Amino acid sequence: MRNIVVVDAPSNLGLRPPAPGAVPGCYKLAGALRENRIVQRLRAFEGGVVVPPRYDRGDWQEGDGVFNAGAIADYTRKLADRVEHHVRAGEFTLLLGGDCSIQLGASLALKRLGRYGLVAVDGSADFRHPGNSDRIGAAAGEELALGTGRGQRDLADLEGLGPYLRDEDVRLFGLRDGDEDLPELAALHIPTVTVGELREWGAKALAGAVTQAYELAGEIAGFWLHVDADVLDPSVMPAVDSQEPDGLMPDELRELLRKLVRSPSCVGMNVTVYDPDRDPDGVAGRLLTDLIVDALTAS
Repeated sequence: MRNIVVVDAPSNLGLRPPAPGAVPGCYKLAGALRENRIVQRLRAFEGGVVVPPRYDRGDWQEGDGVFNAGAIADYTRKLADRVEHHVRAGEFTLLLGGDCSIQLGASLALKRLGRYGLVAVDGSADFRHPGNSDRIGAAAGEELALGTGRGQRDLADLEGLGPYLRDEDVRLFGLRDGDEDLPELAALHIPTVTVGELREWGAKALAGAVTQAYELAGEIAGFWLHVDADVLDPSVMPAVDSQEPDGLMPDELRELLRKLVRSPSCVGMNVTVYDPDRDPDGVAGRLLTDLIVDALTAS
């Protein structure tokens, strides 16, 4: 196994406030997982922290586009610099978020290096864009659309490298059956696996087919793995900003992640959206840590 480097990416810039005057608590994700000794248990190297700008939506109003856009753009570049460094060194980068907008940093980094794919394990597609919604604002619900070139240019075309991802190089796992984005994704030929389909065909078999496809695609250098805690069912992961029923159970996610991260084509992963403020006893945080450690250390 390659050396694992853990980097904190505690940005909450892409989420709406949980209450007036409050900020999203997912910026505490990295600290919570570190309290569960994730670095020591992985025998990982310390990659430090990429400090995000302050959360401040100013006088933003609905219709103004993505809030915190300038701050997210700056942070995406900084995060991309760090990810690019570790990928070039042949190290497996584990980004501890943060909200889902941190995935843009990984996508920008990899686009600098060549053509890479994305496997997103997420309860939703995060594919909101001006072509399908009039409620643009939170980049954490739009990062896949932005990464594939849909959305405002100051985020979707940083450094003139947009789109960072080709539609055909993206794979989505864990969408809820009946997700409203499924018809559009199908029309765009972006492959998806819903919770029901994963249970029908098996996580190991589906993940194996995806990793084999990347490994055999000579024009694709590898893929990044995006993991959103809300892919899990709320009965075991209530500590997220958007709880949707009928998600994956821990054993299903464990089997999926084990197969994905063991592929030599997987160059890194990020973990997002877990909010310690919603988990006062720390039970969900311990579960999430255990799942990540098990996936990355299983023989």
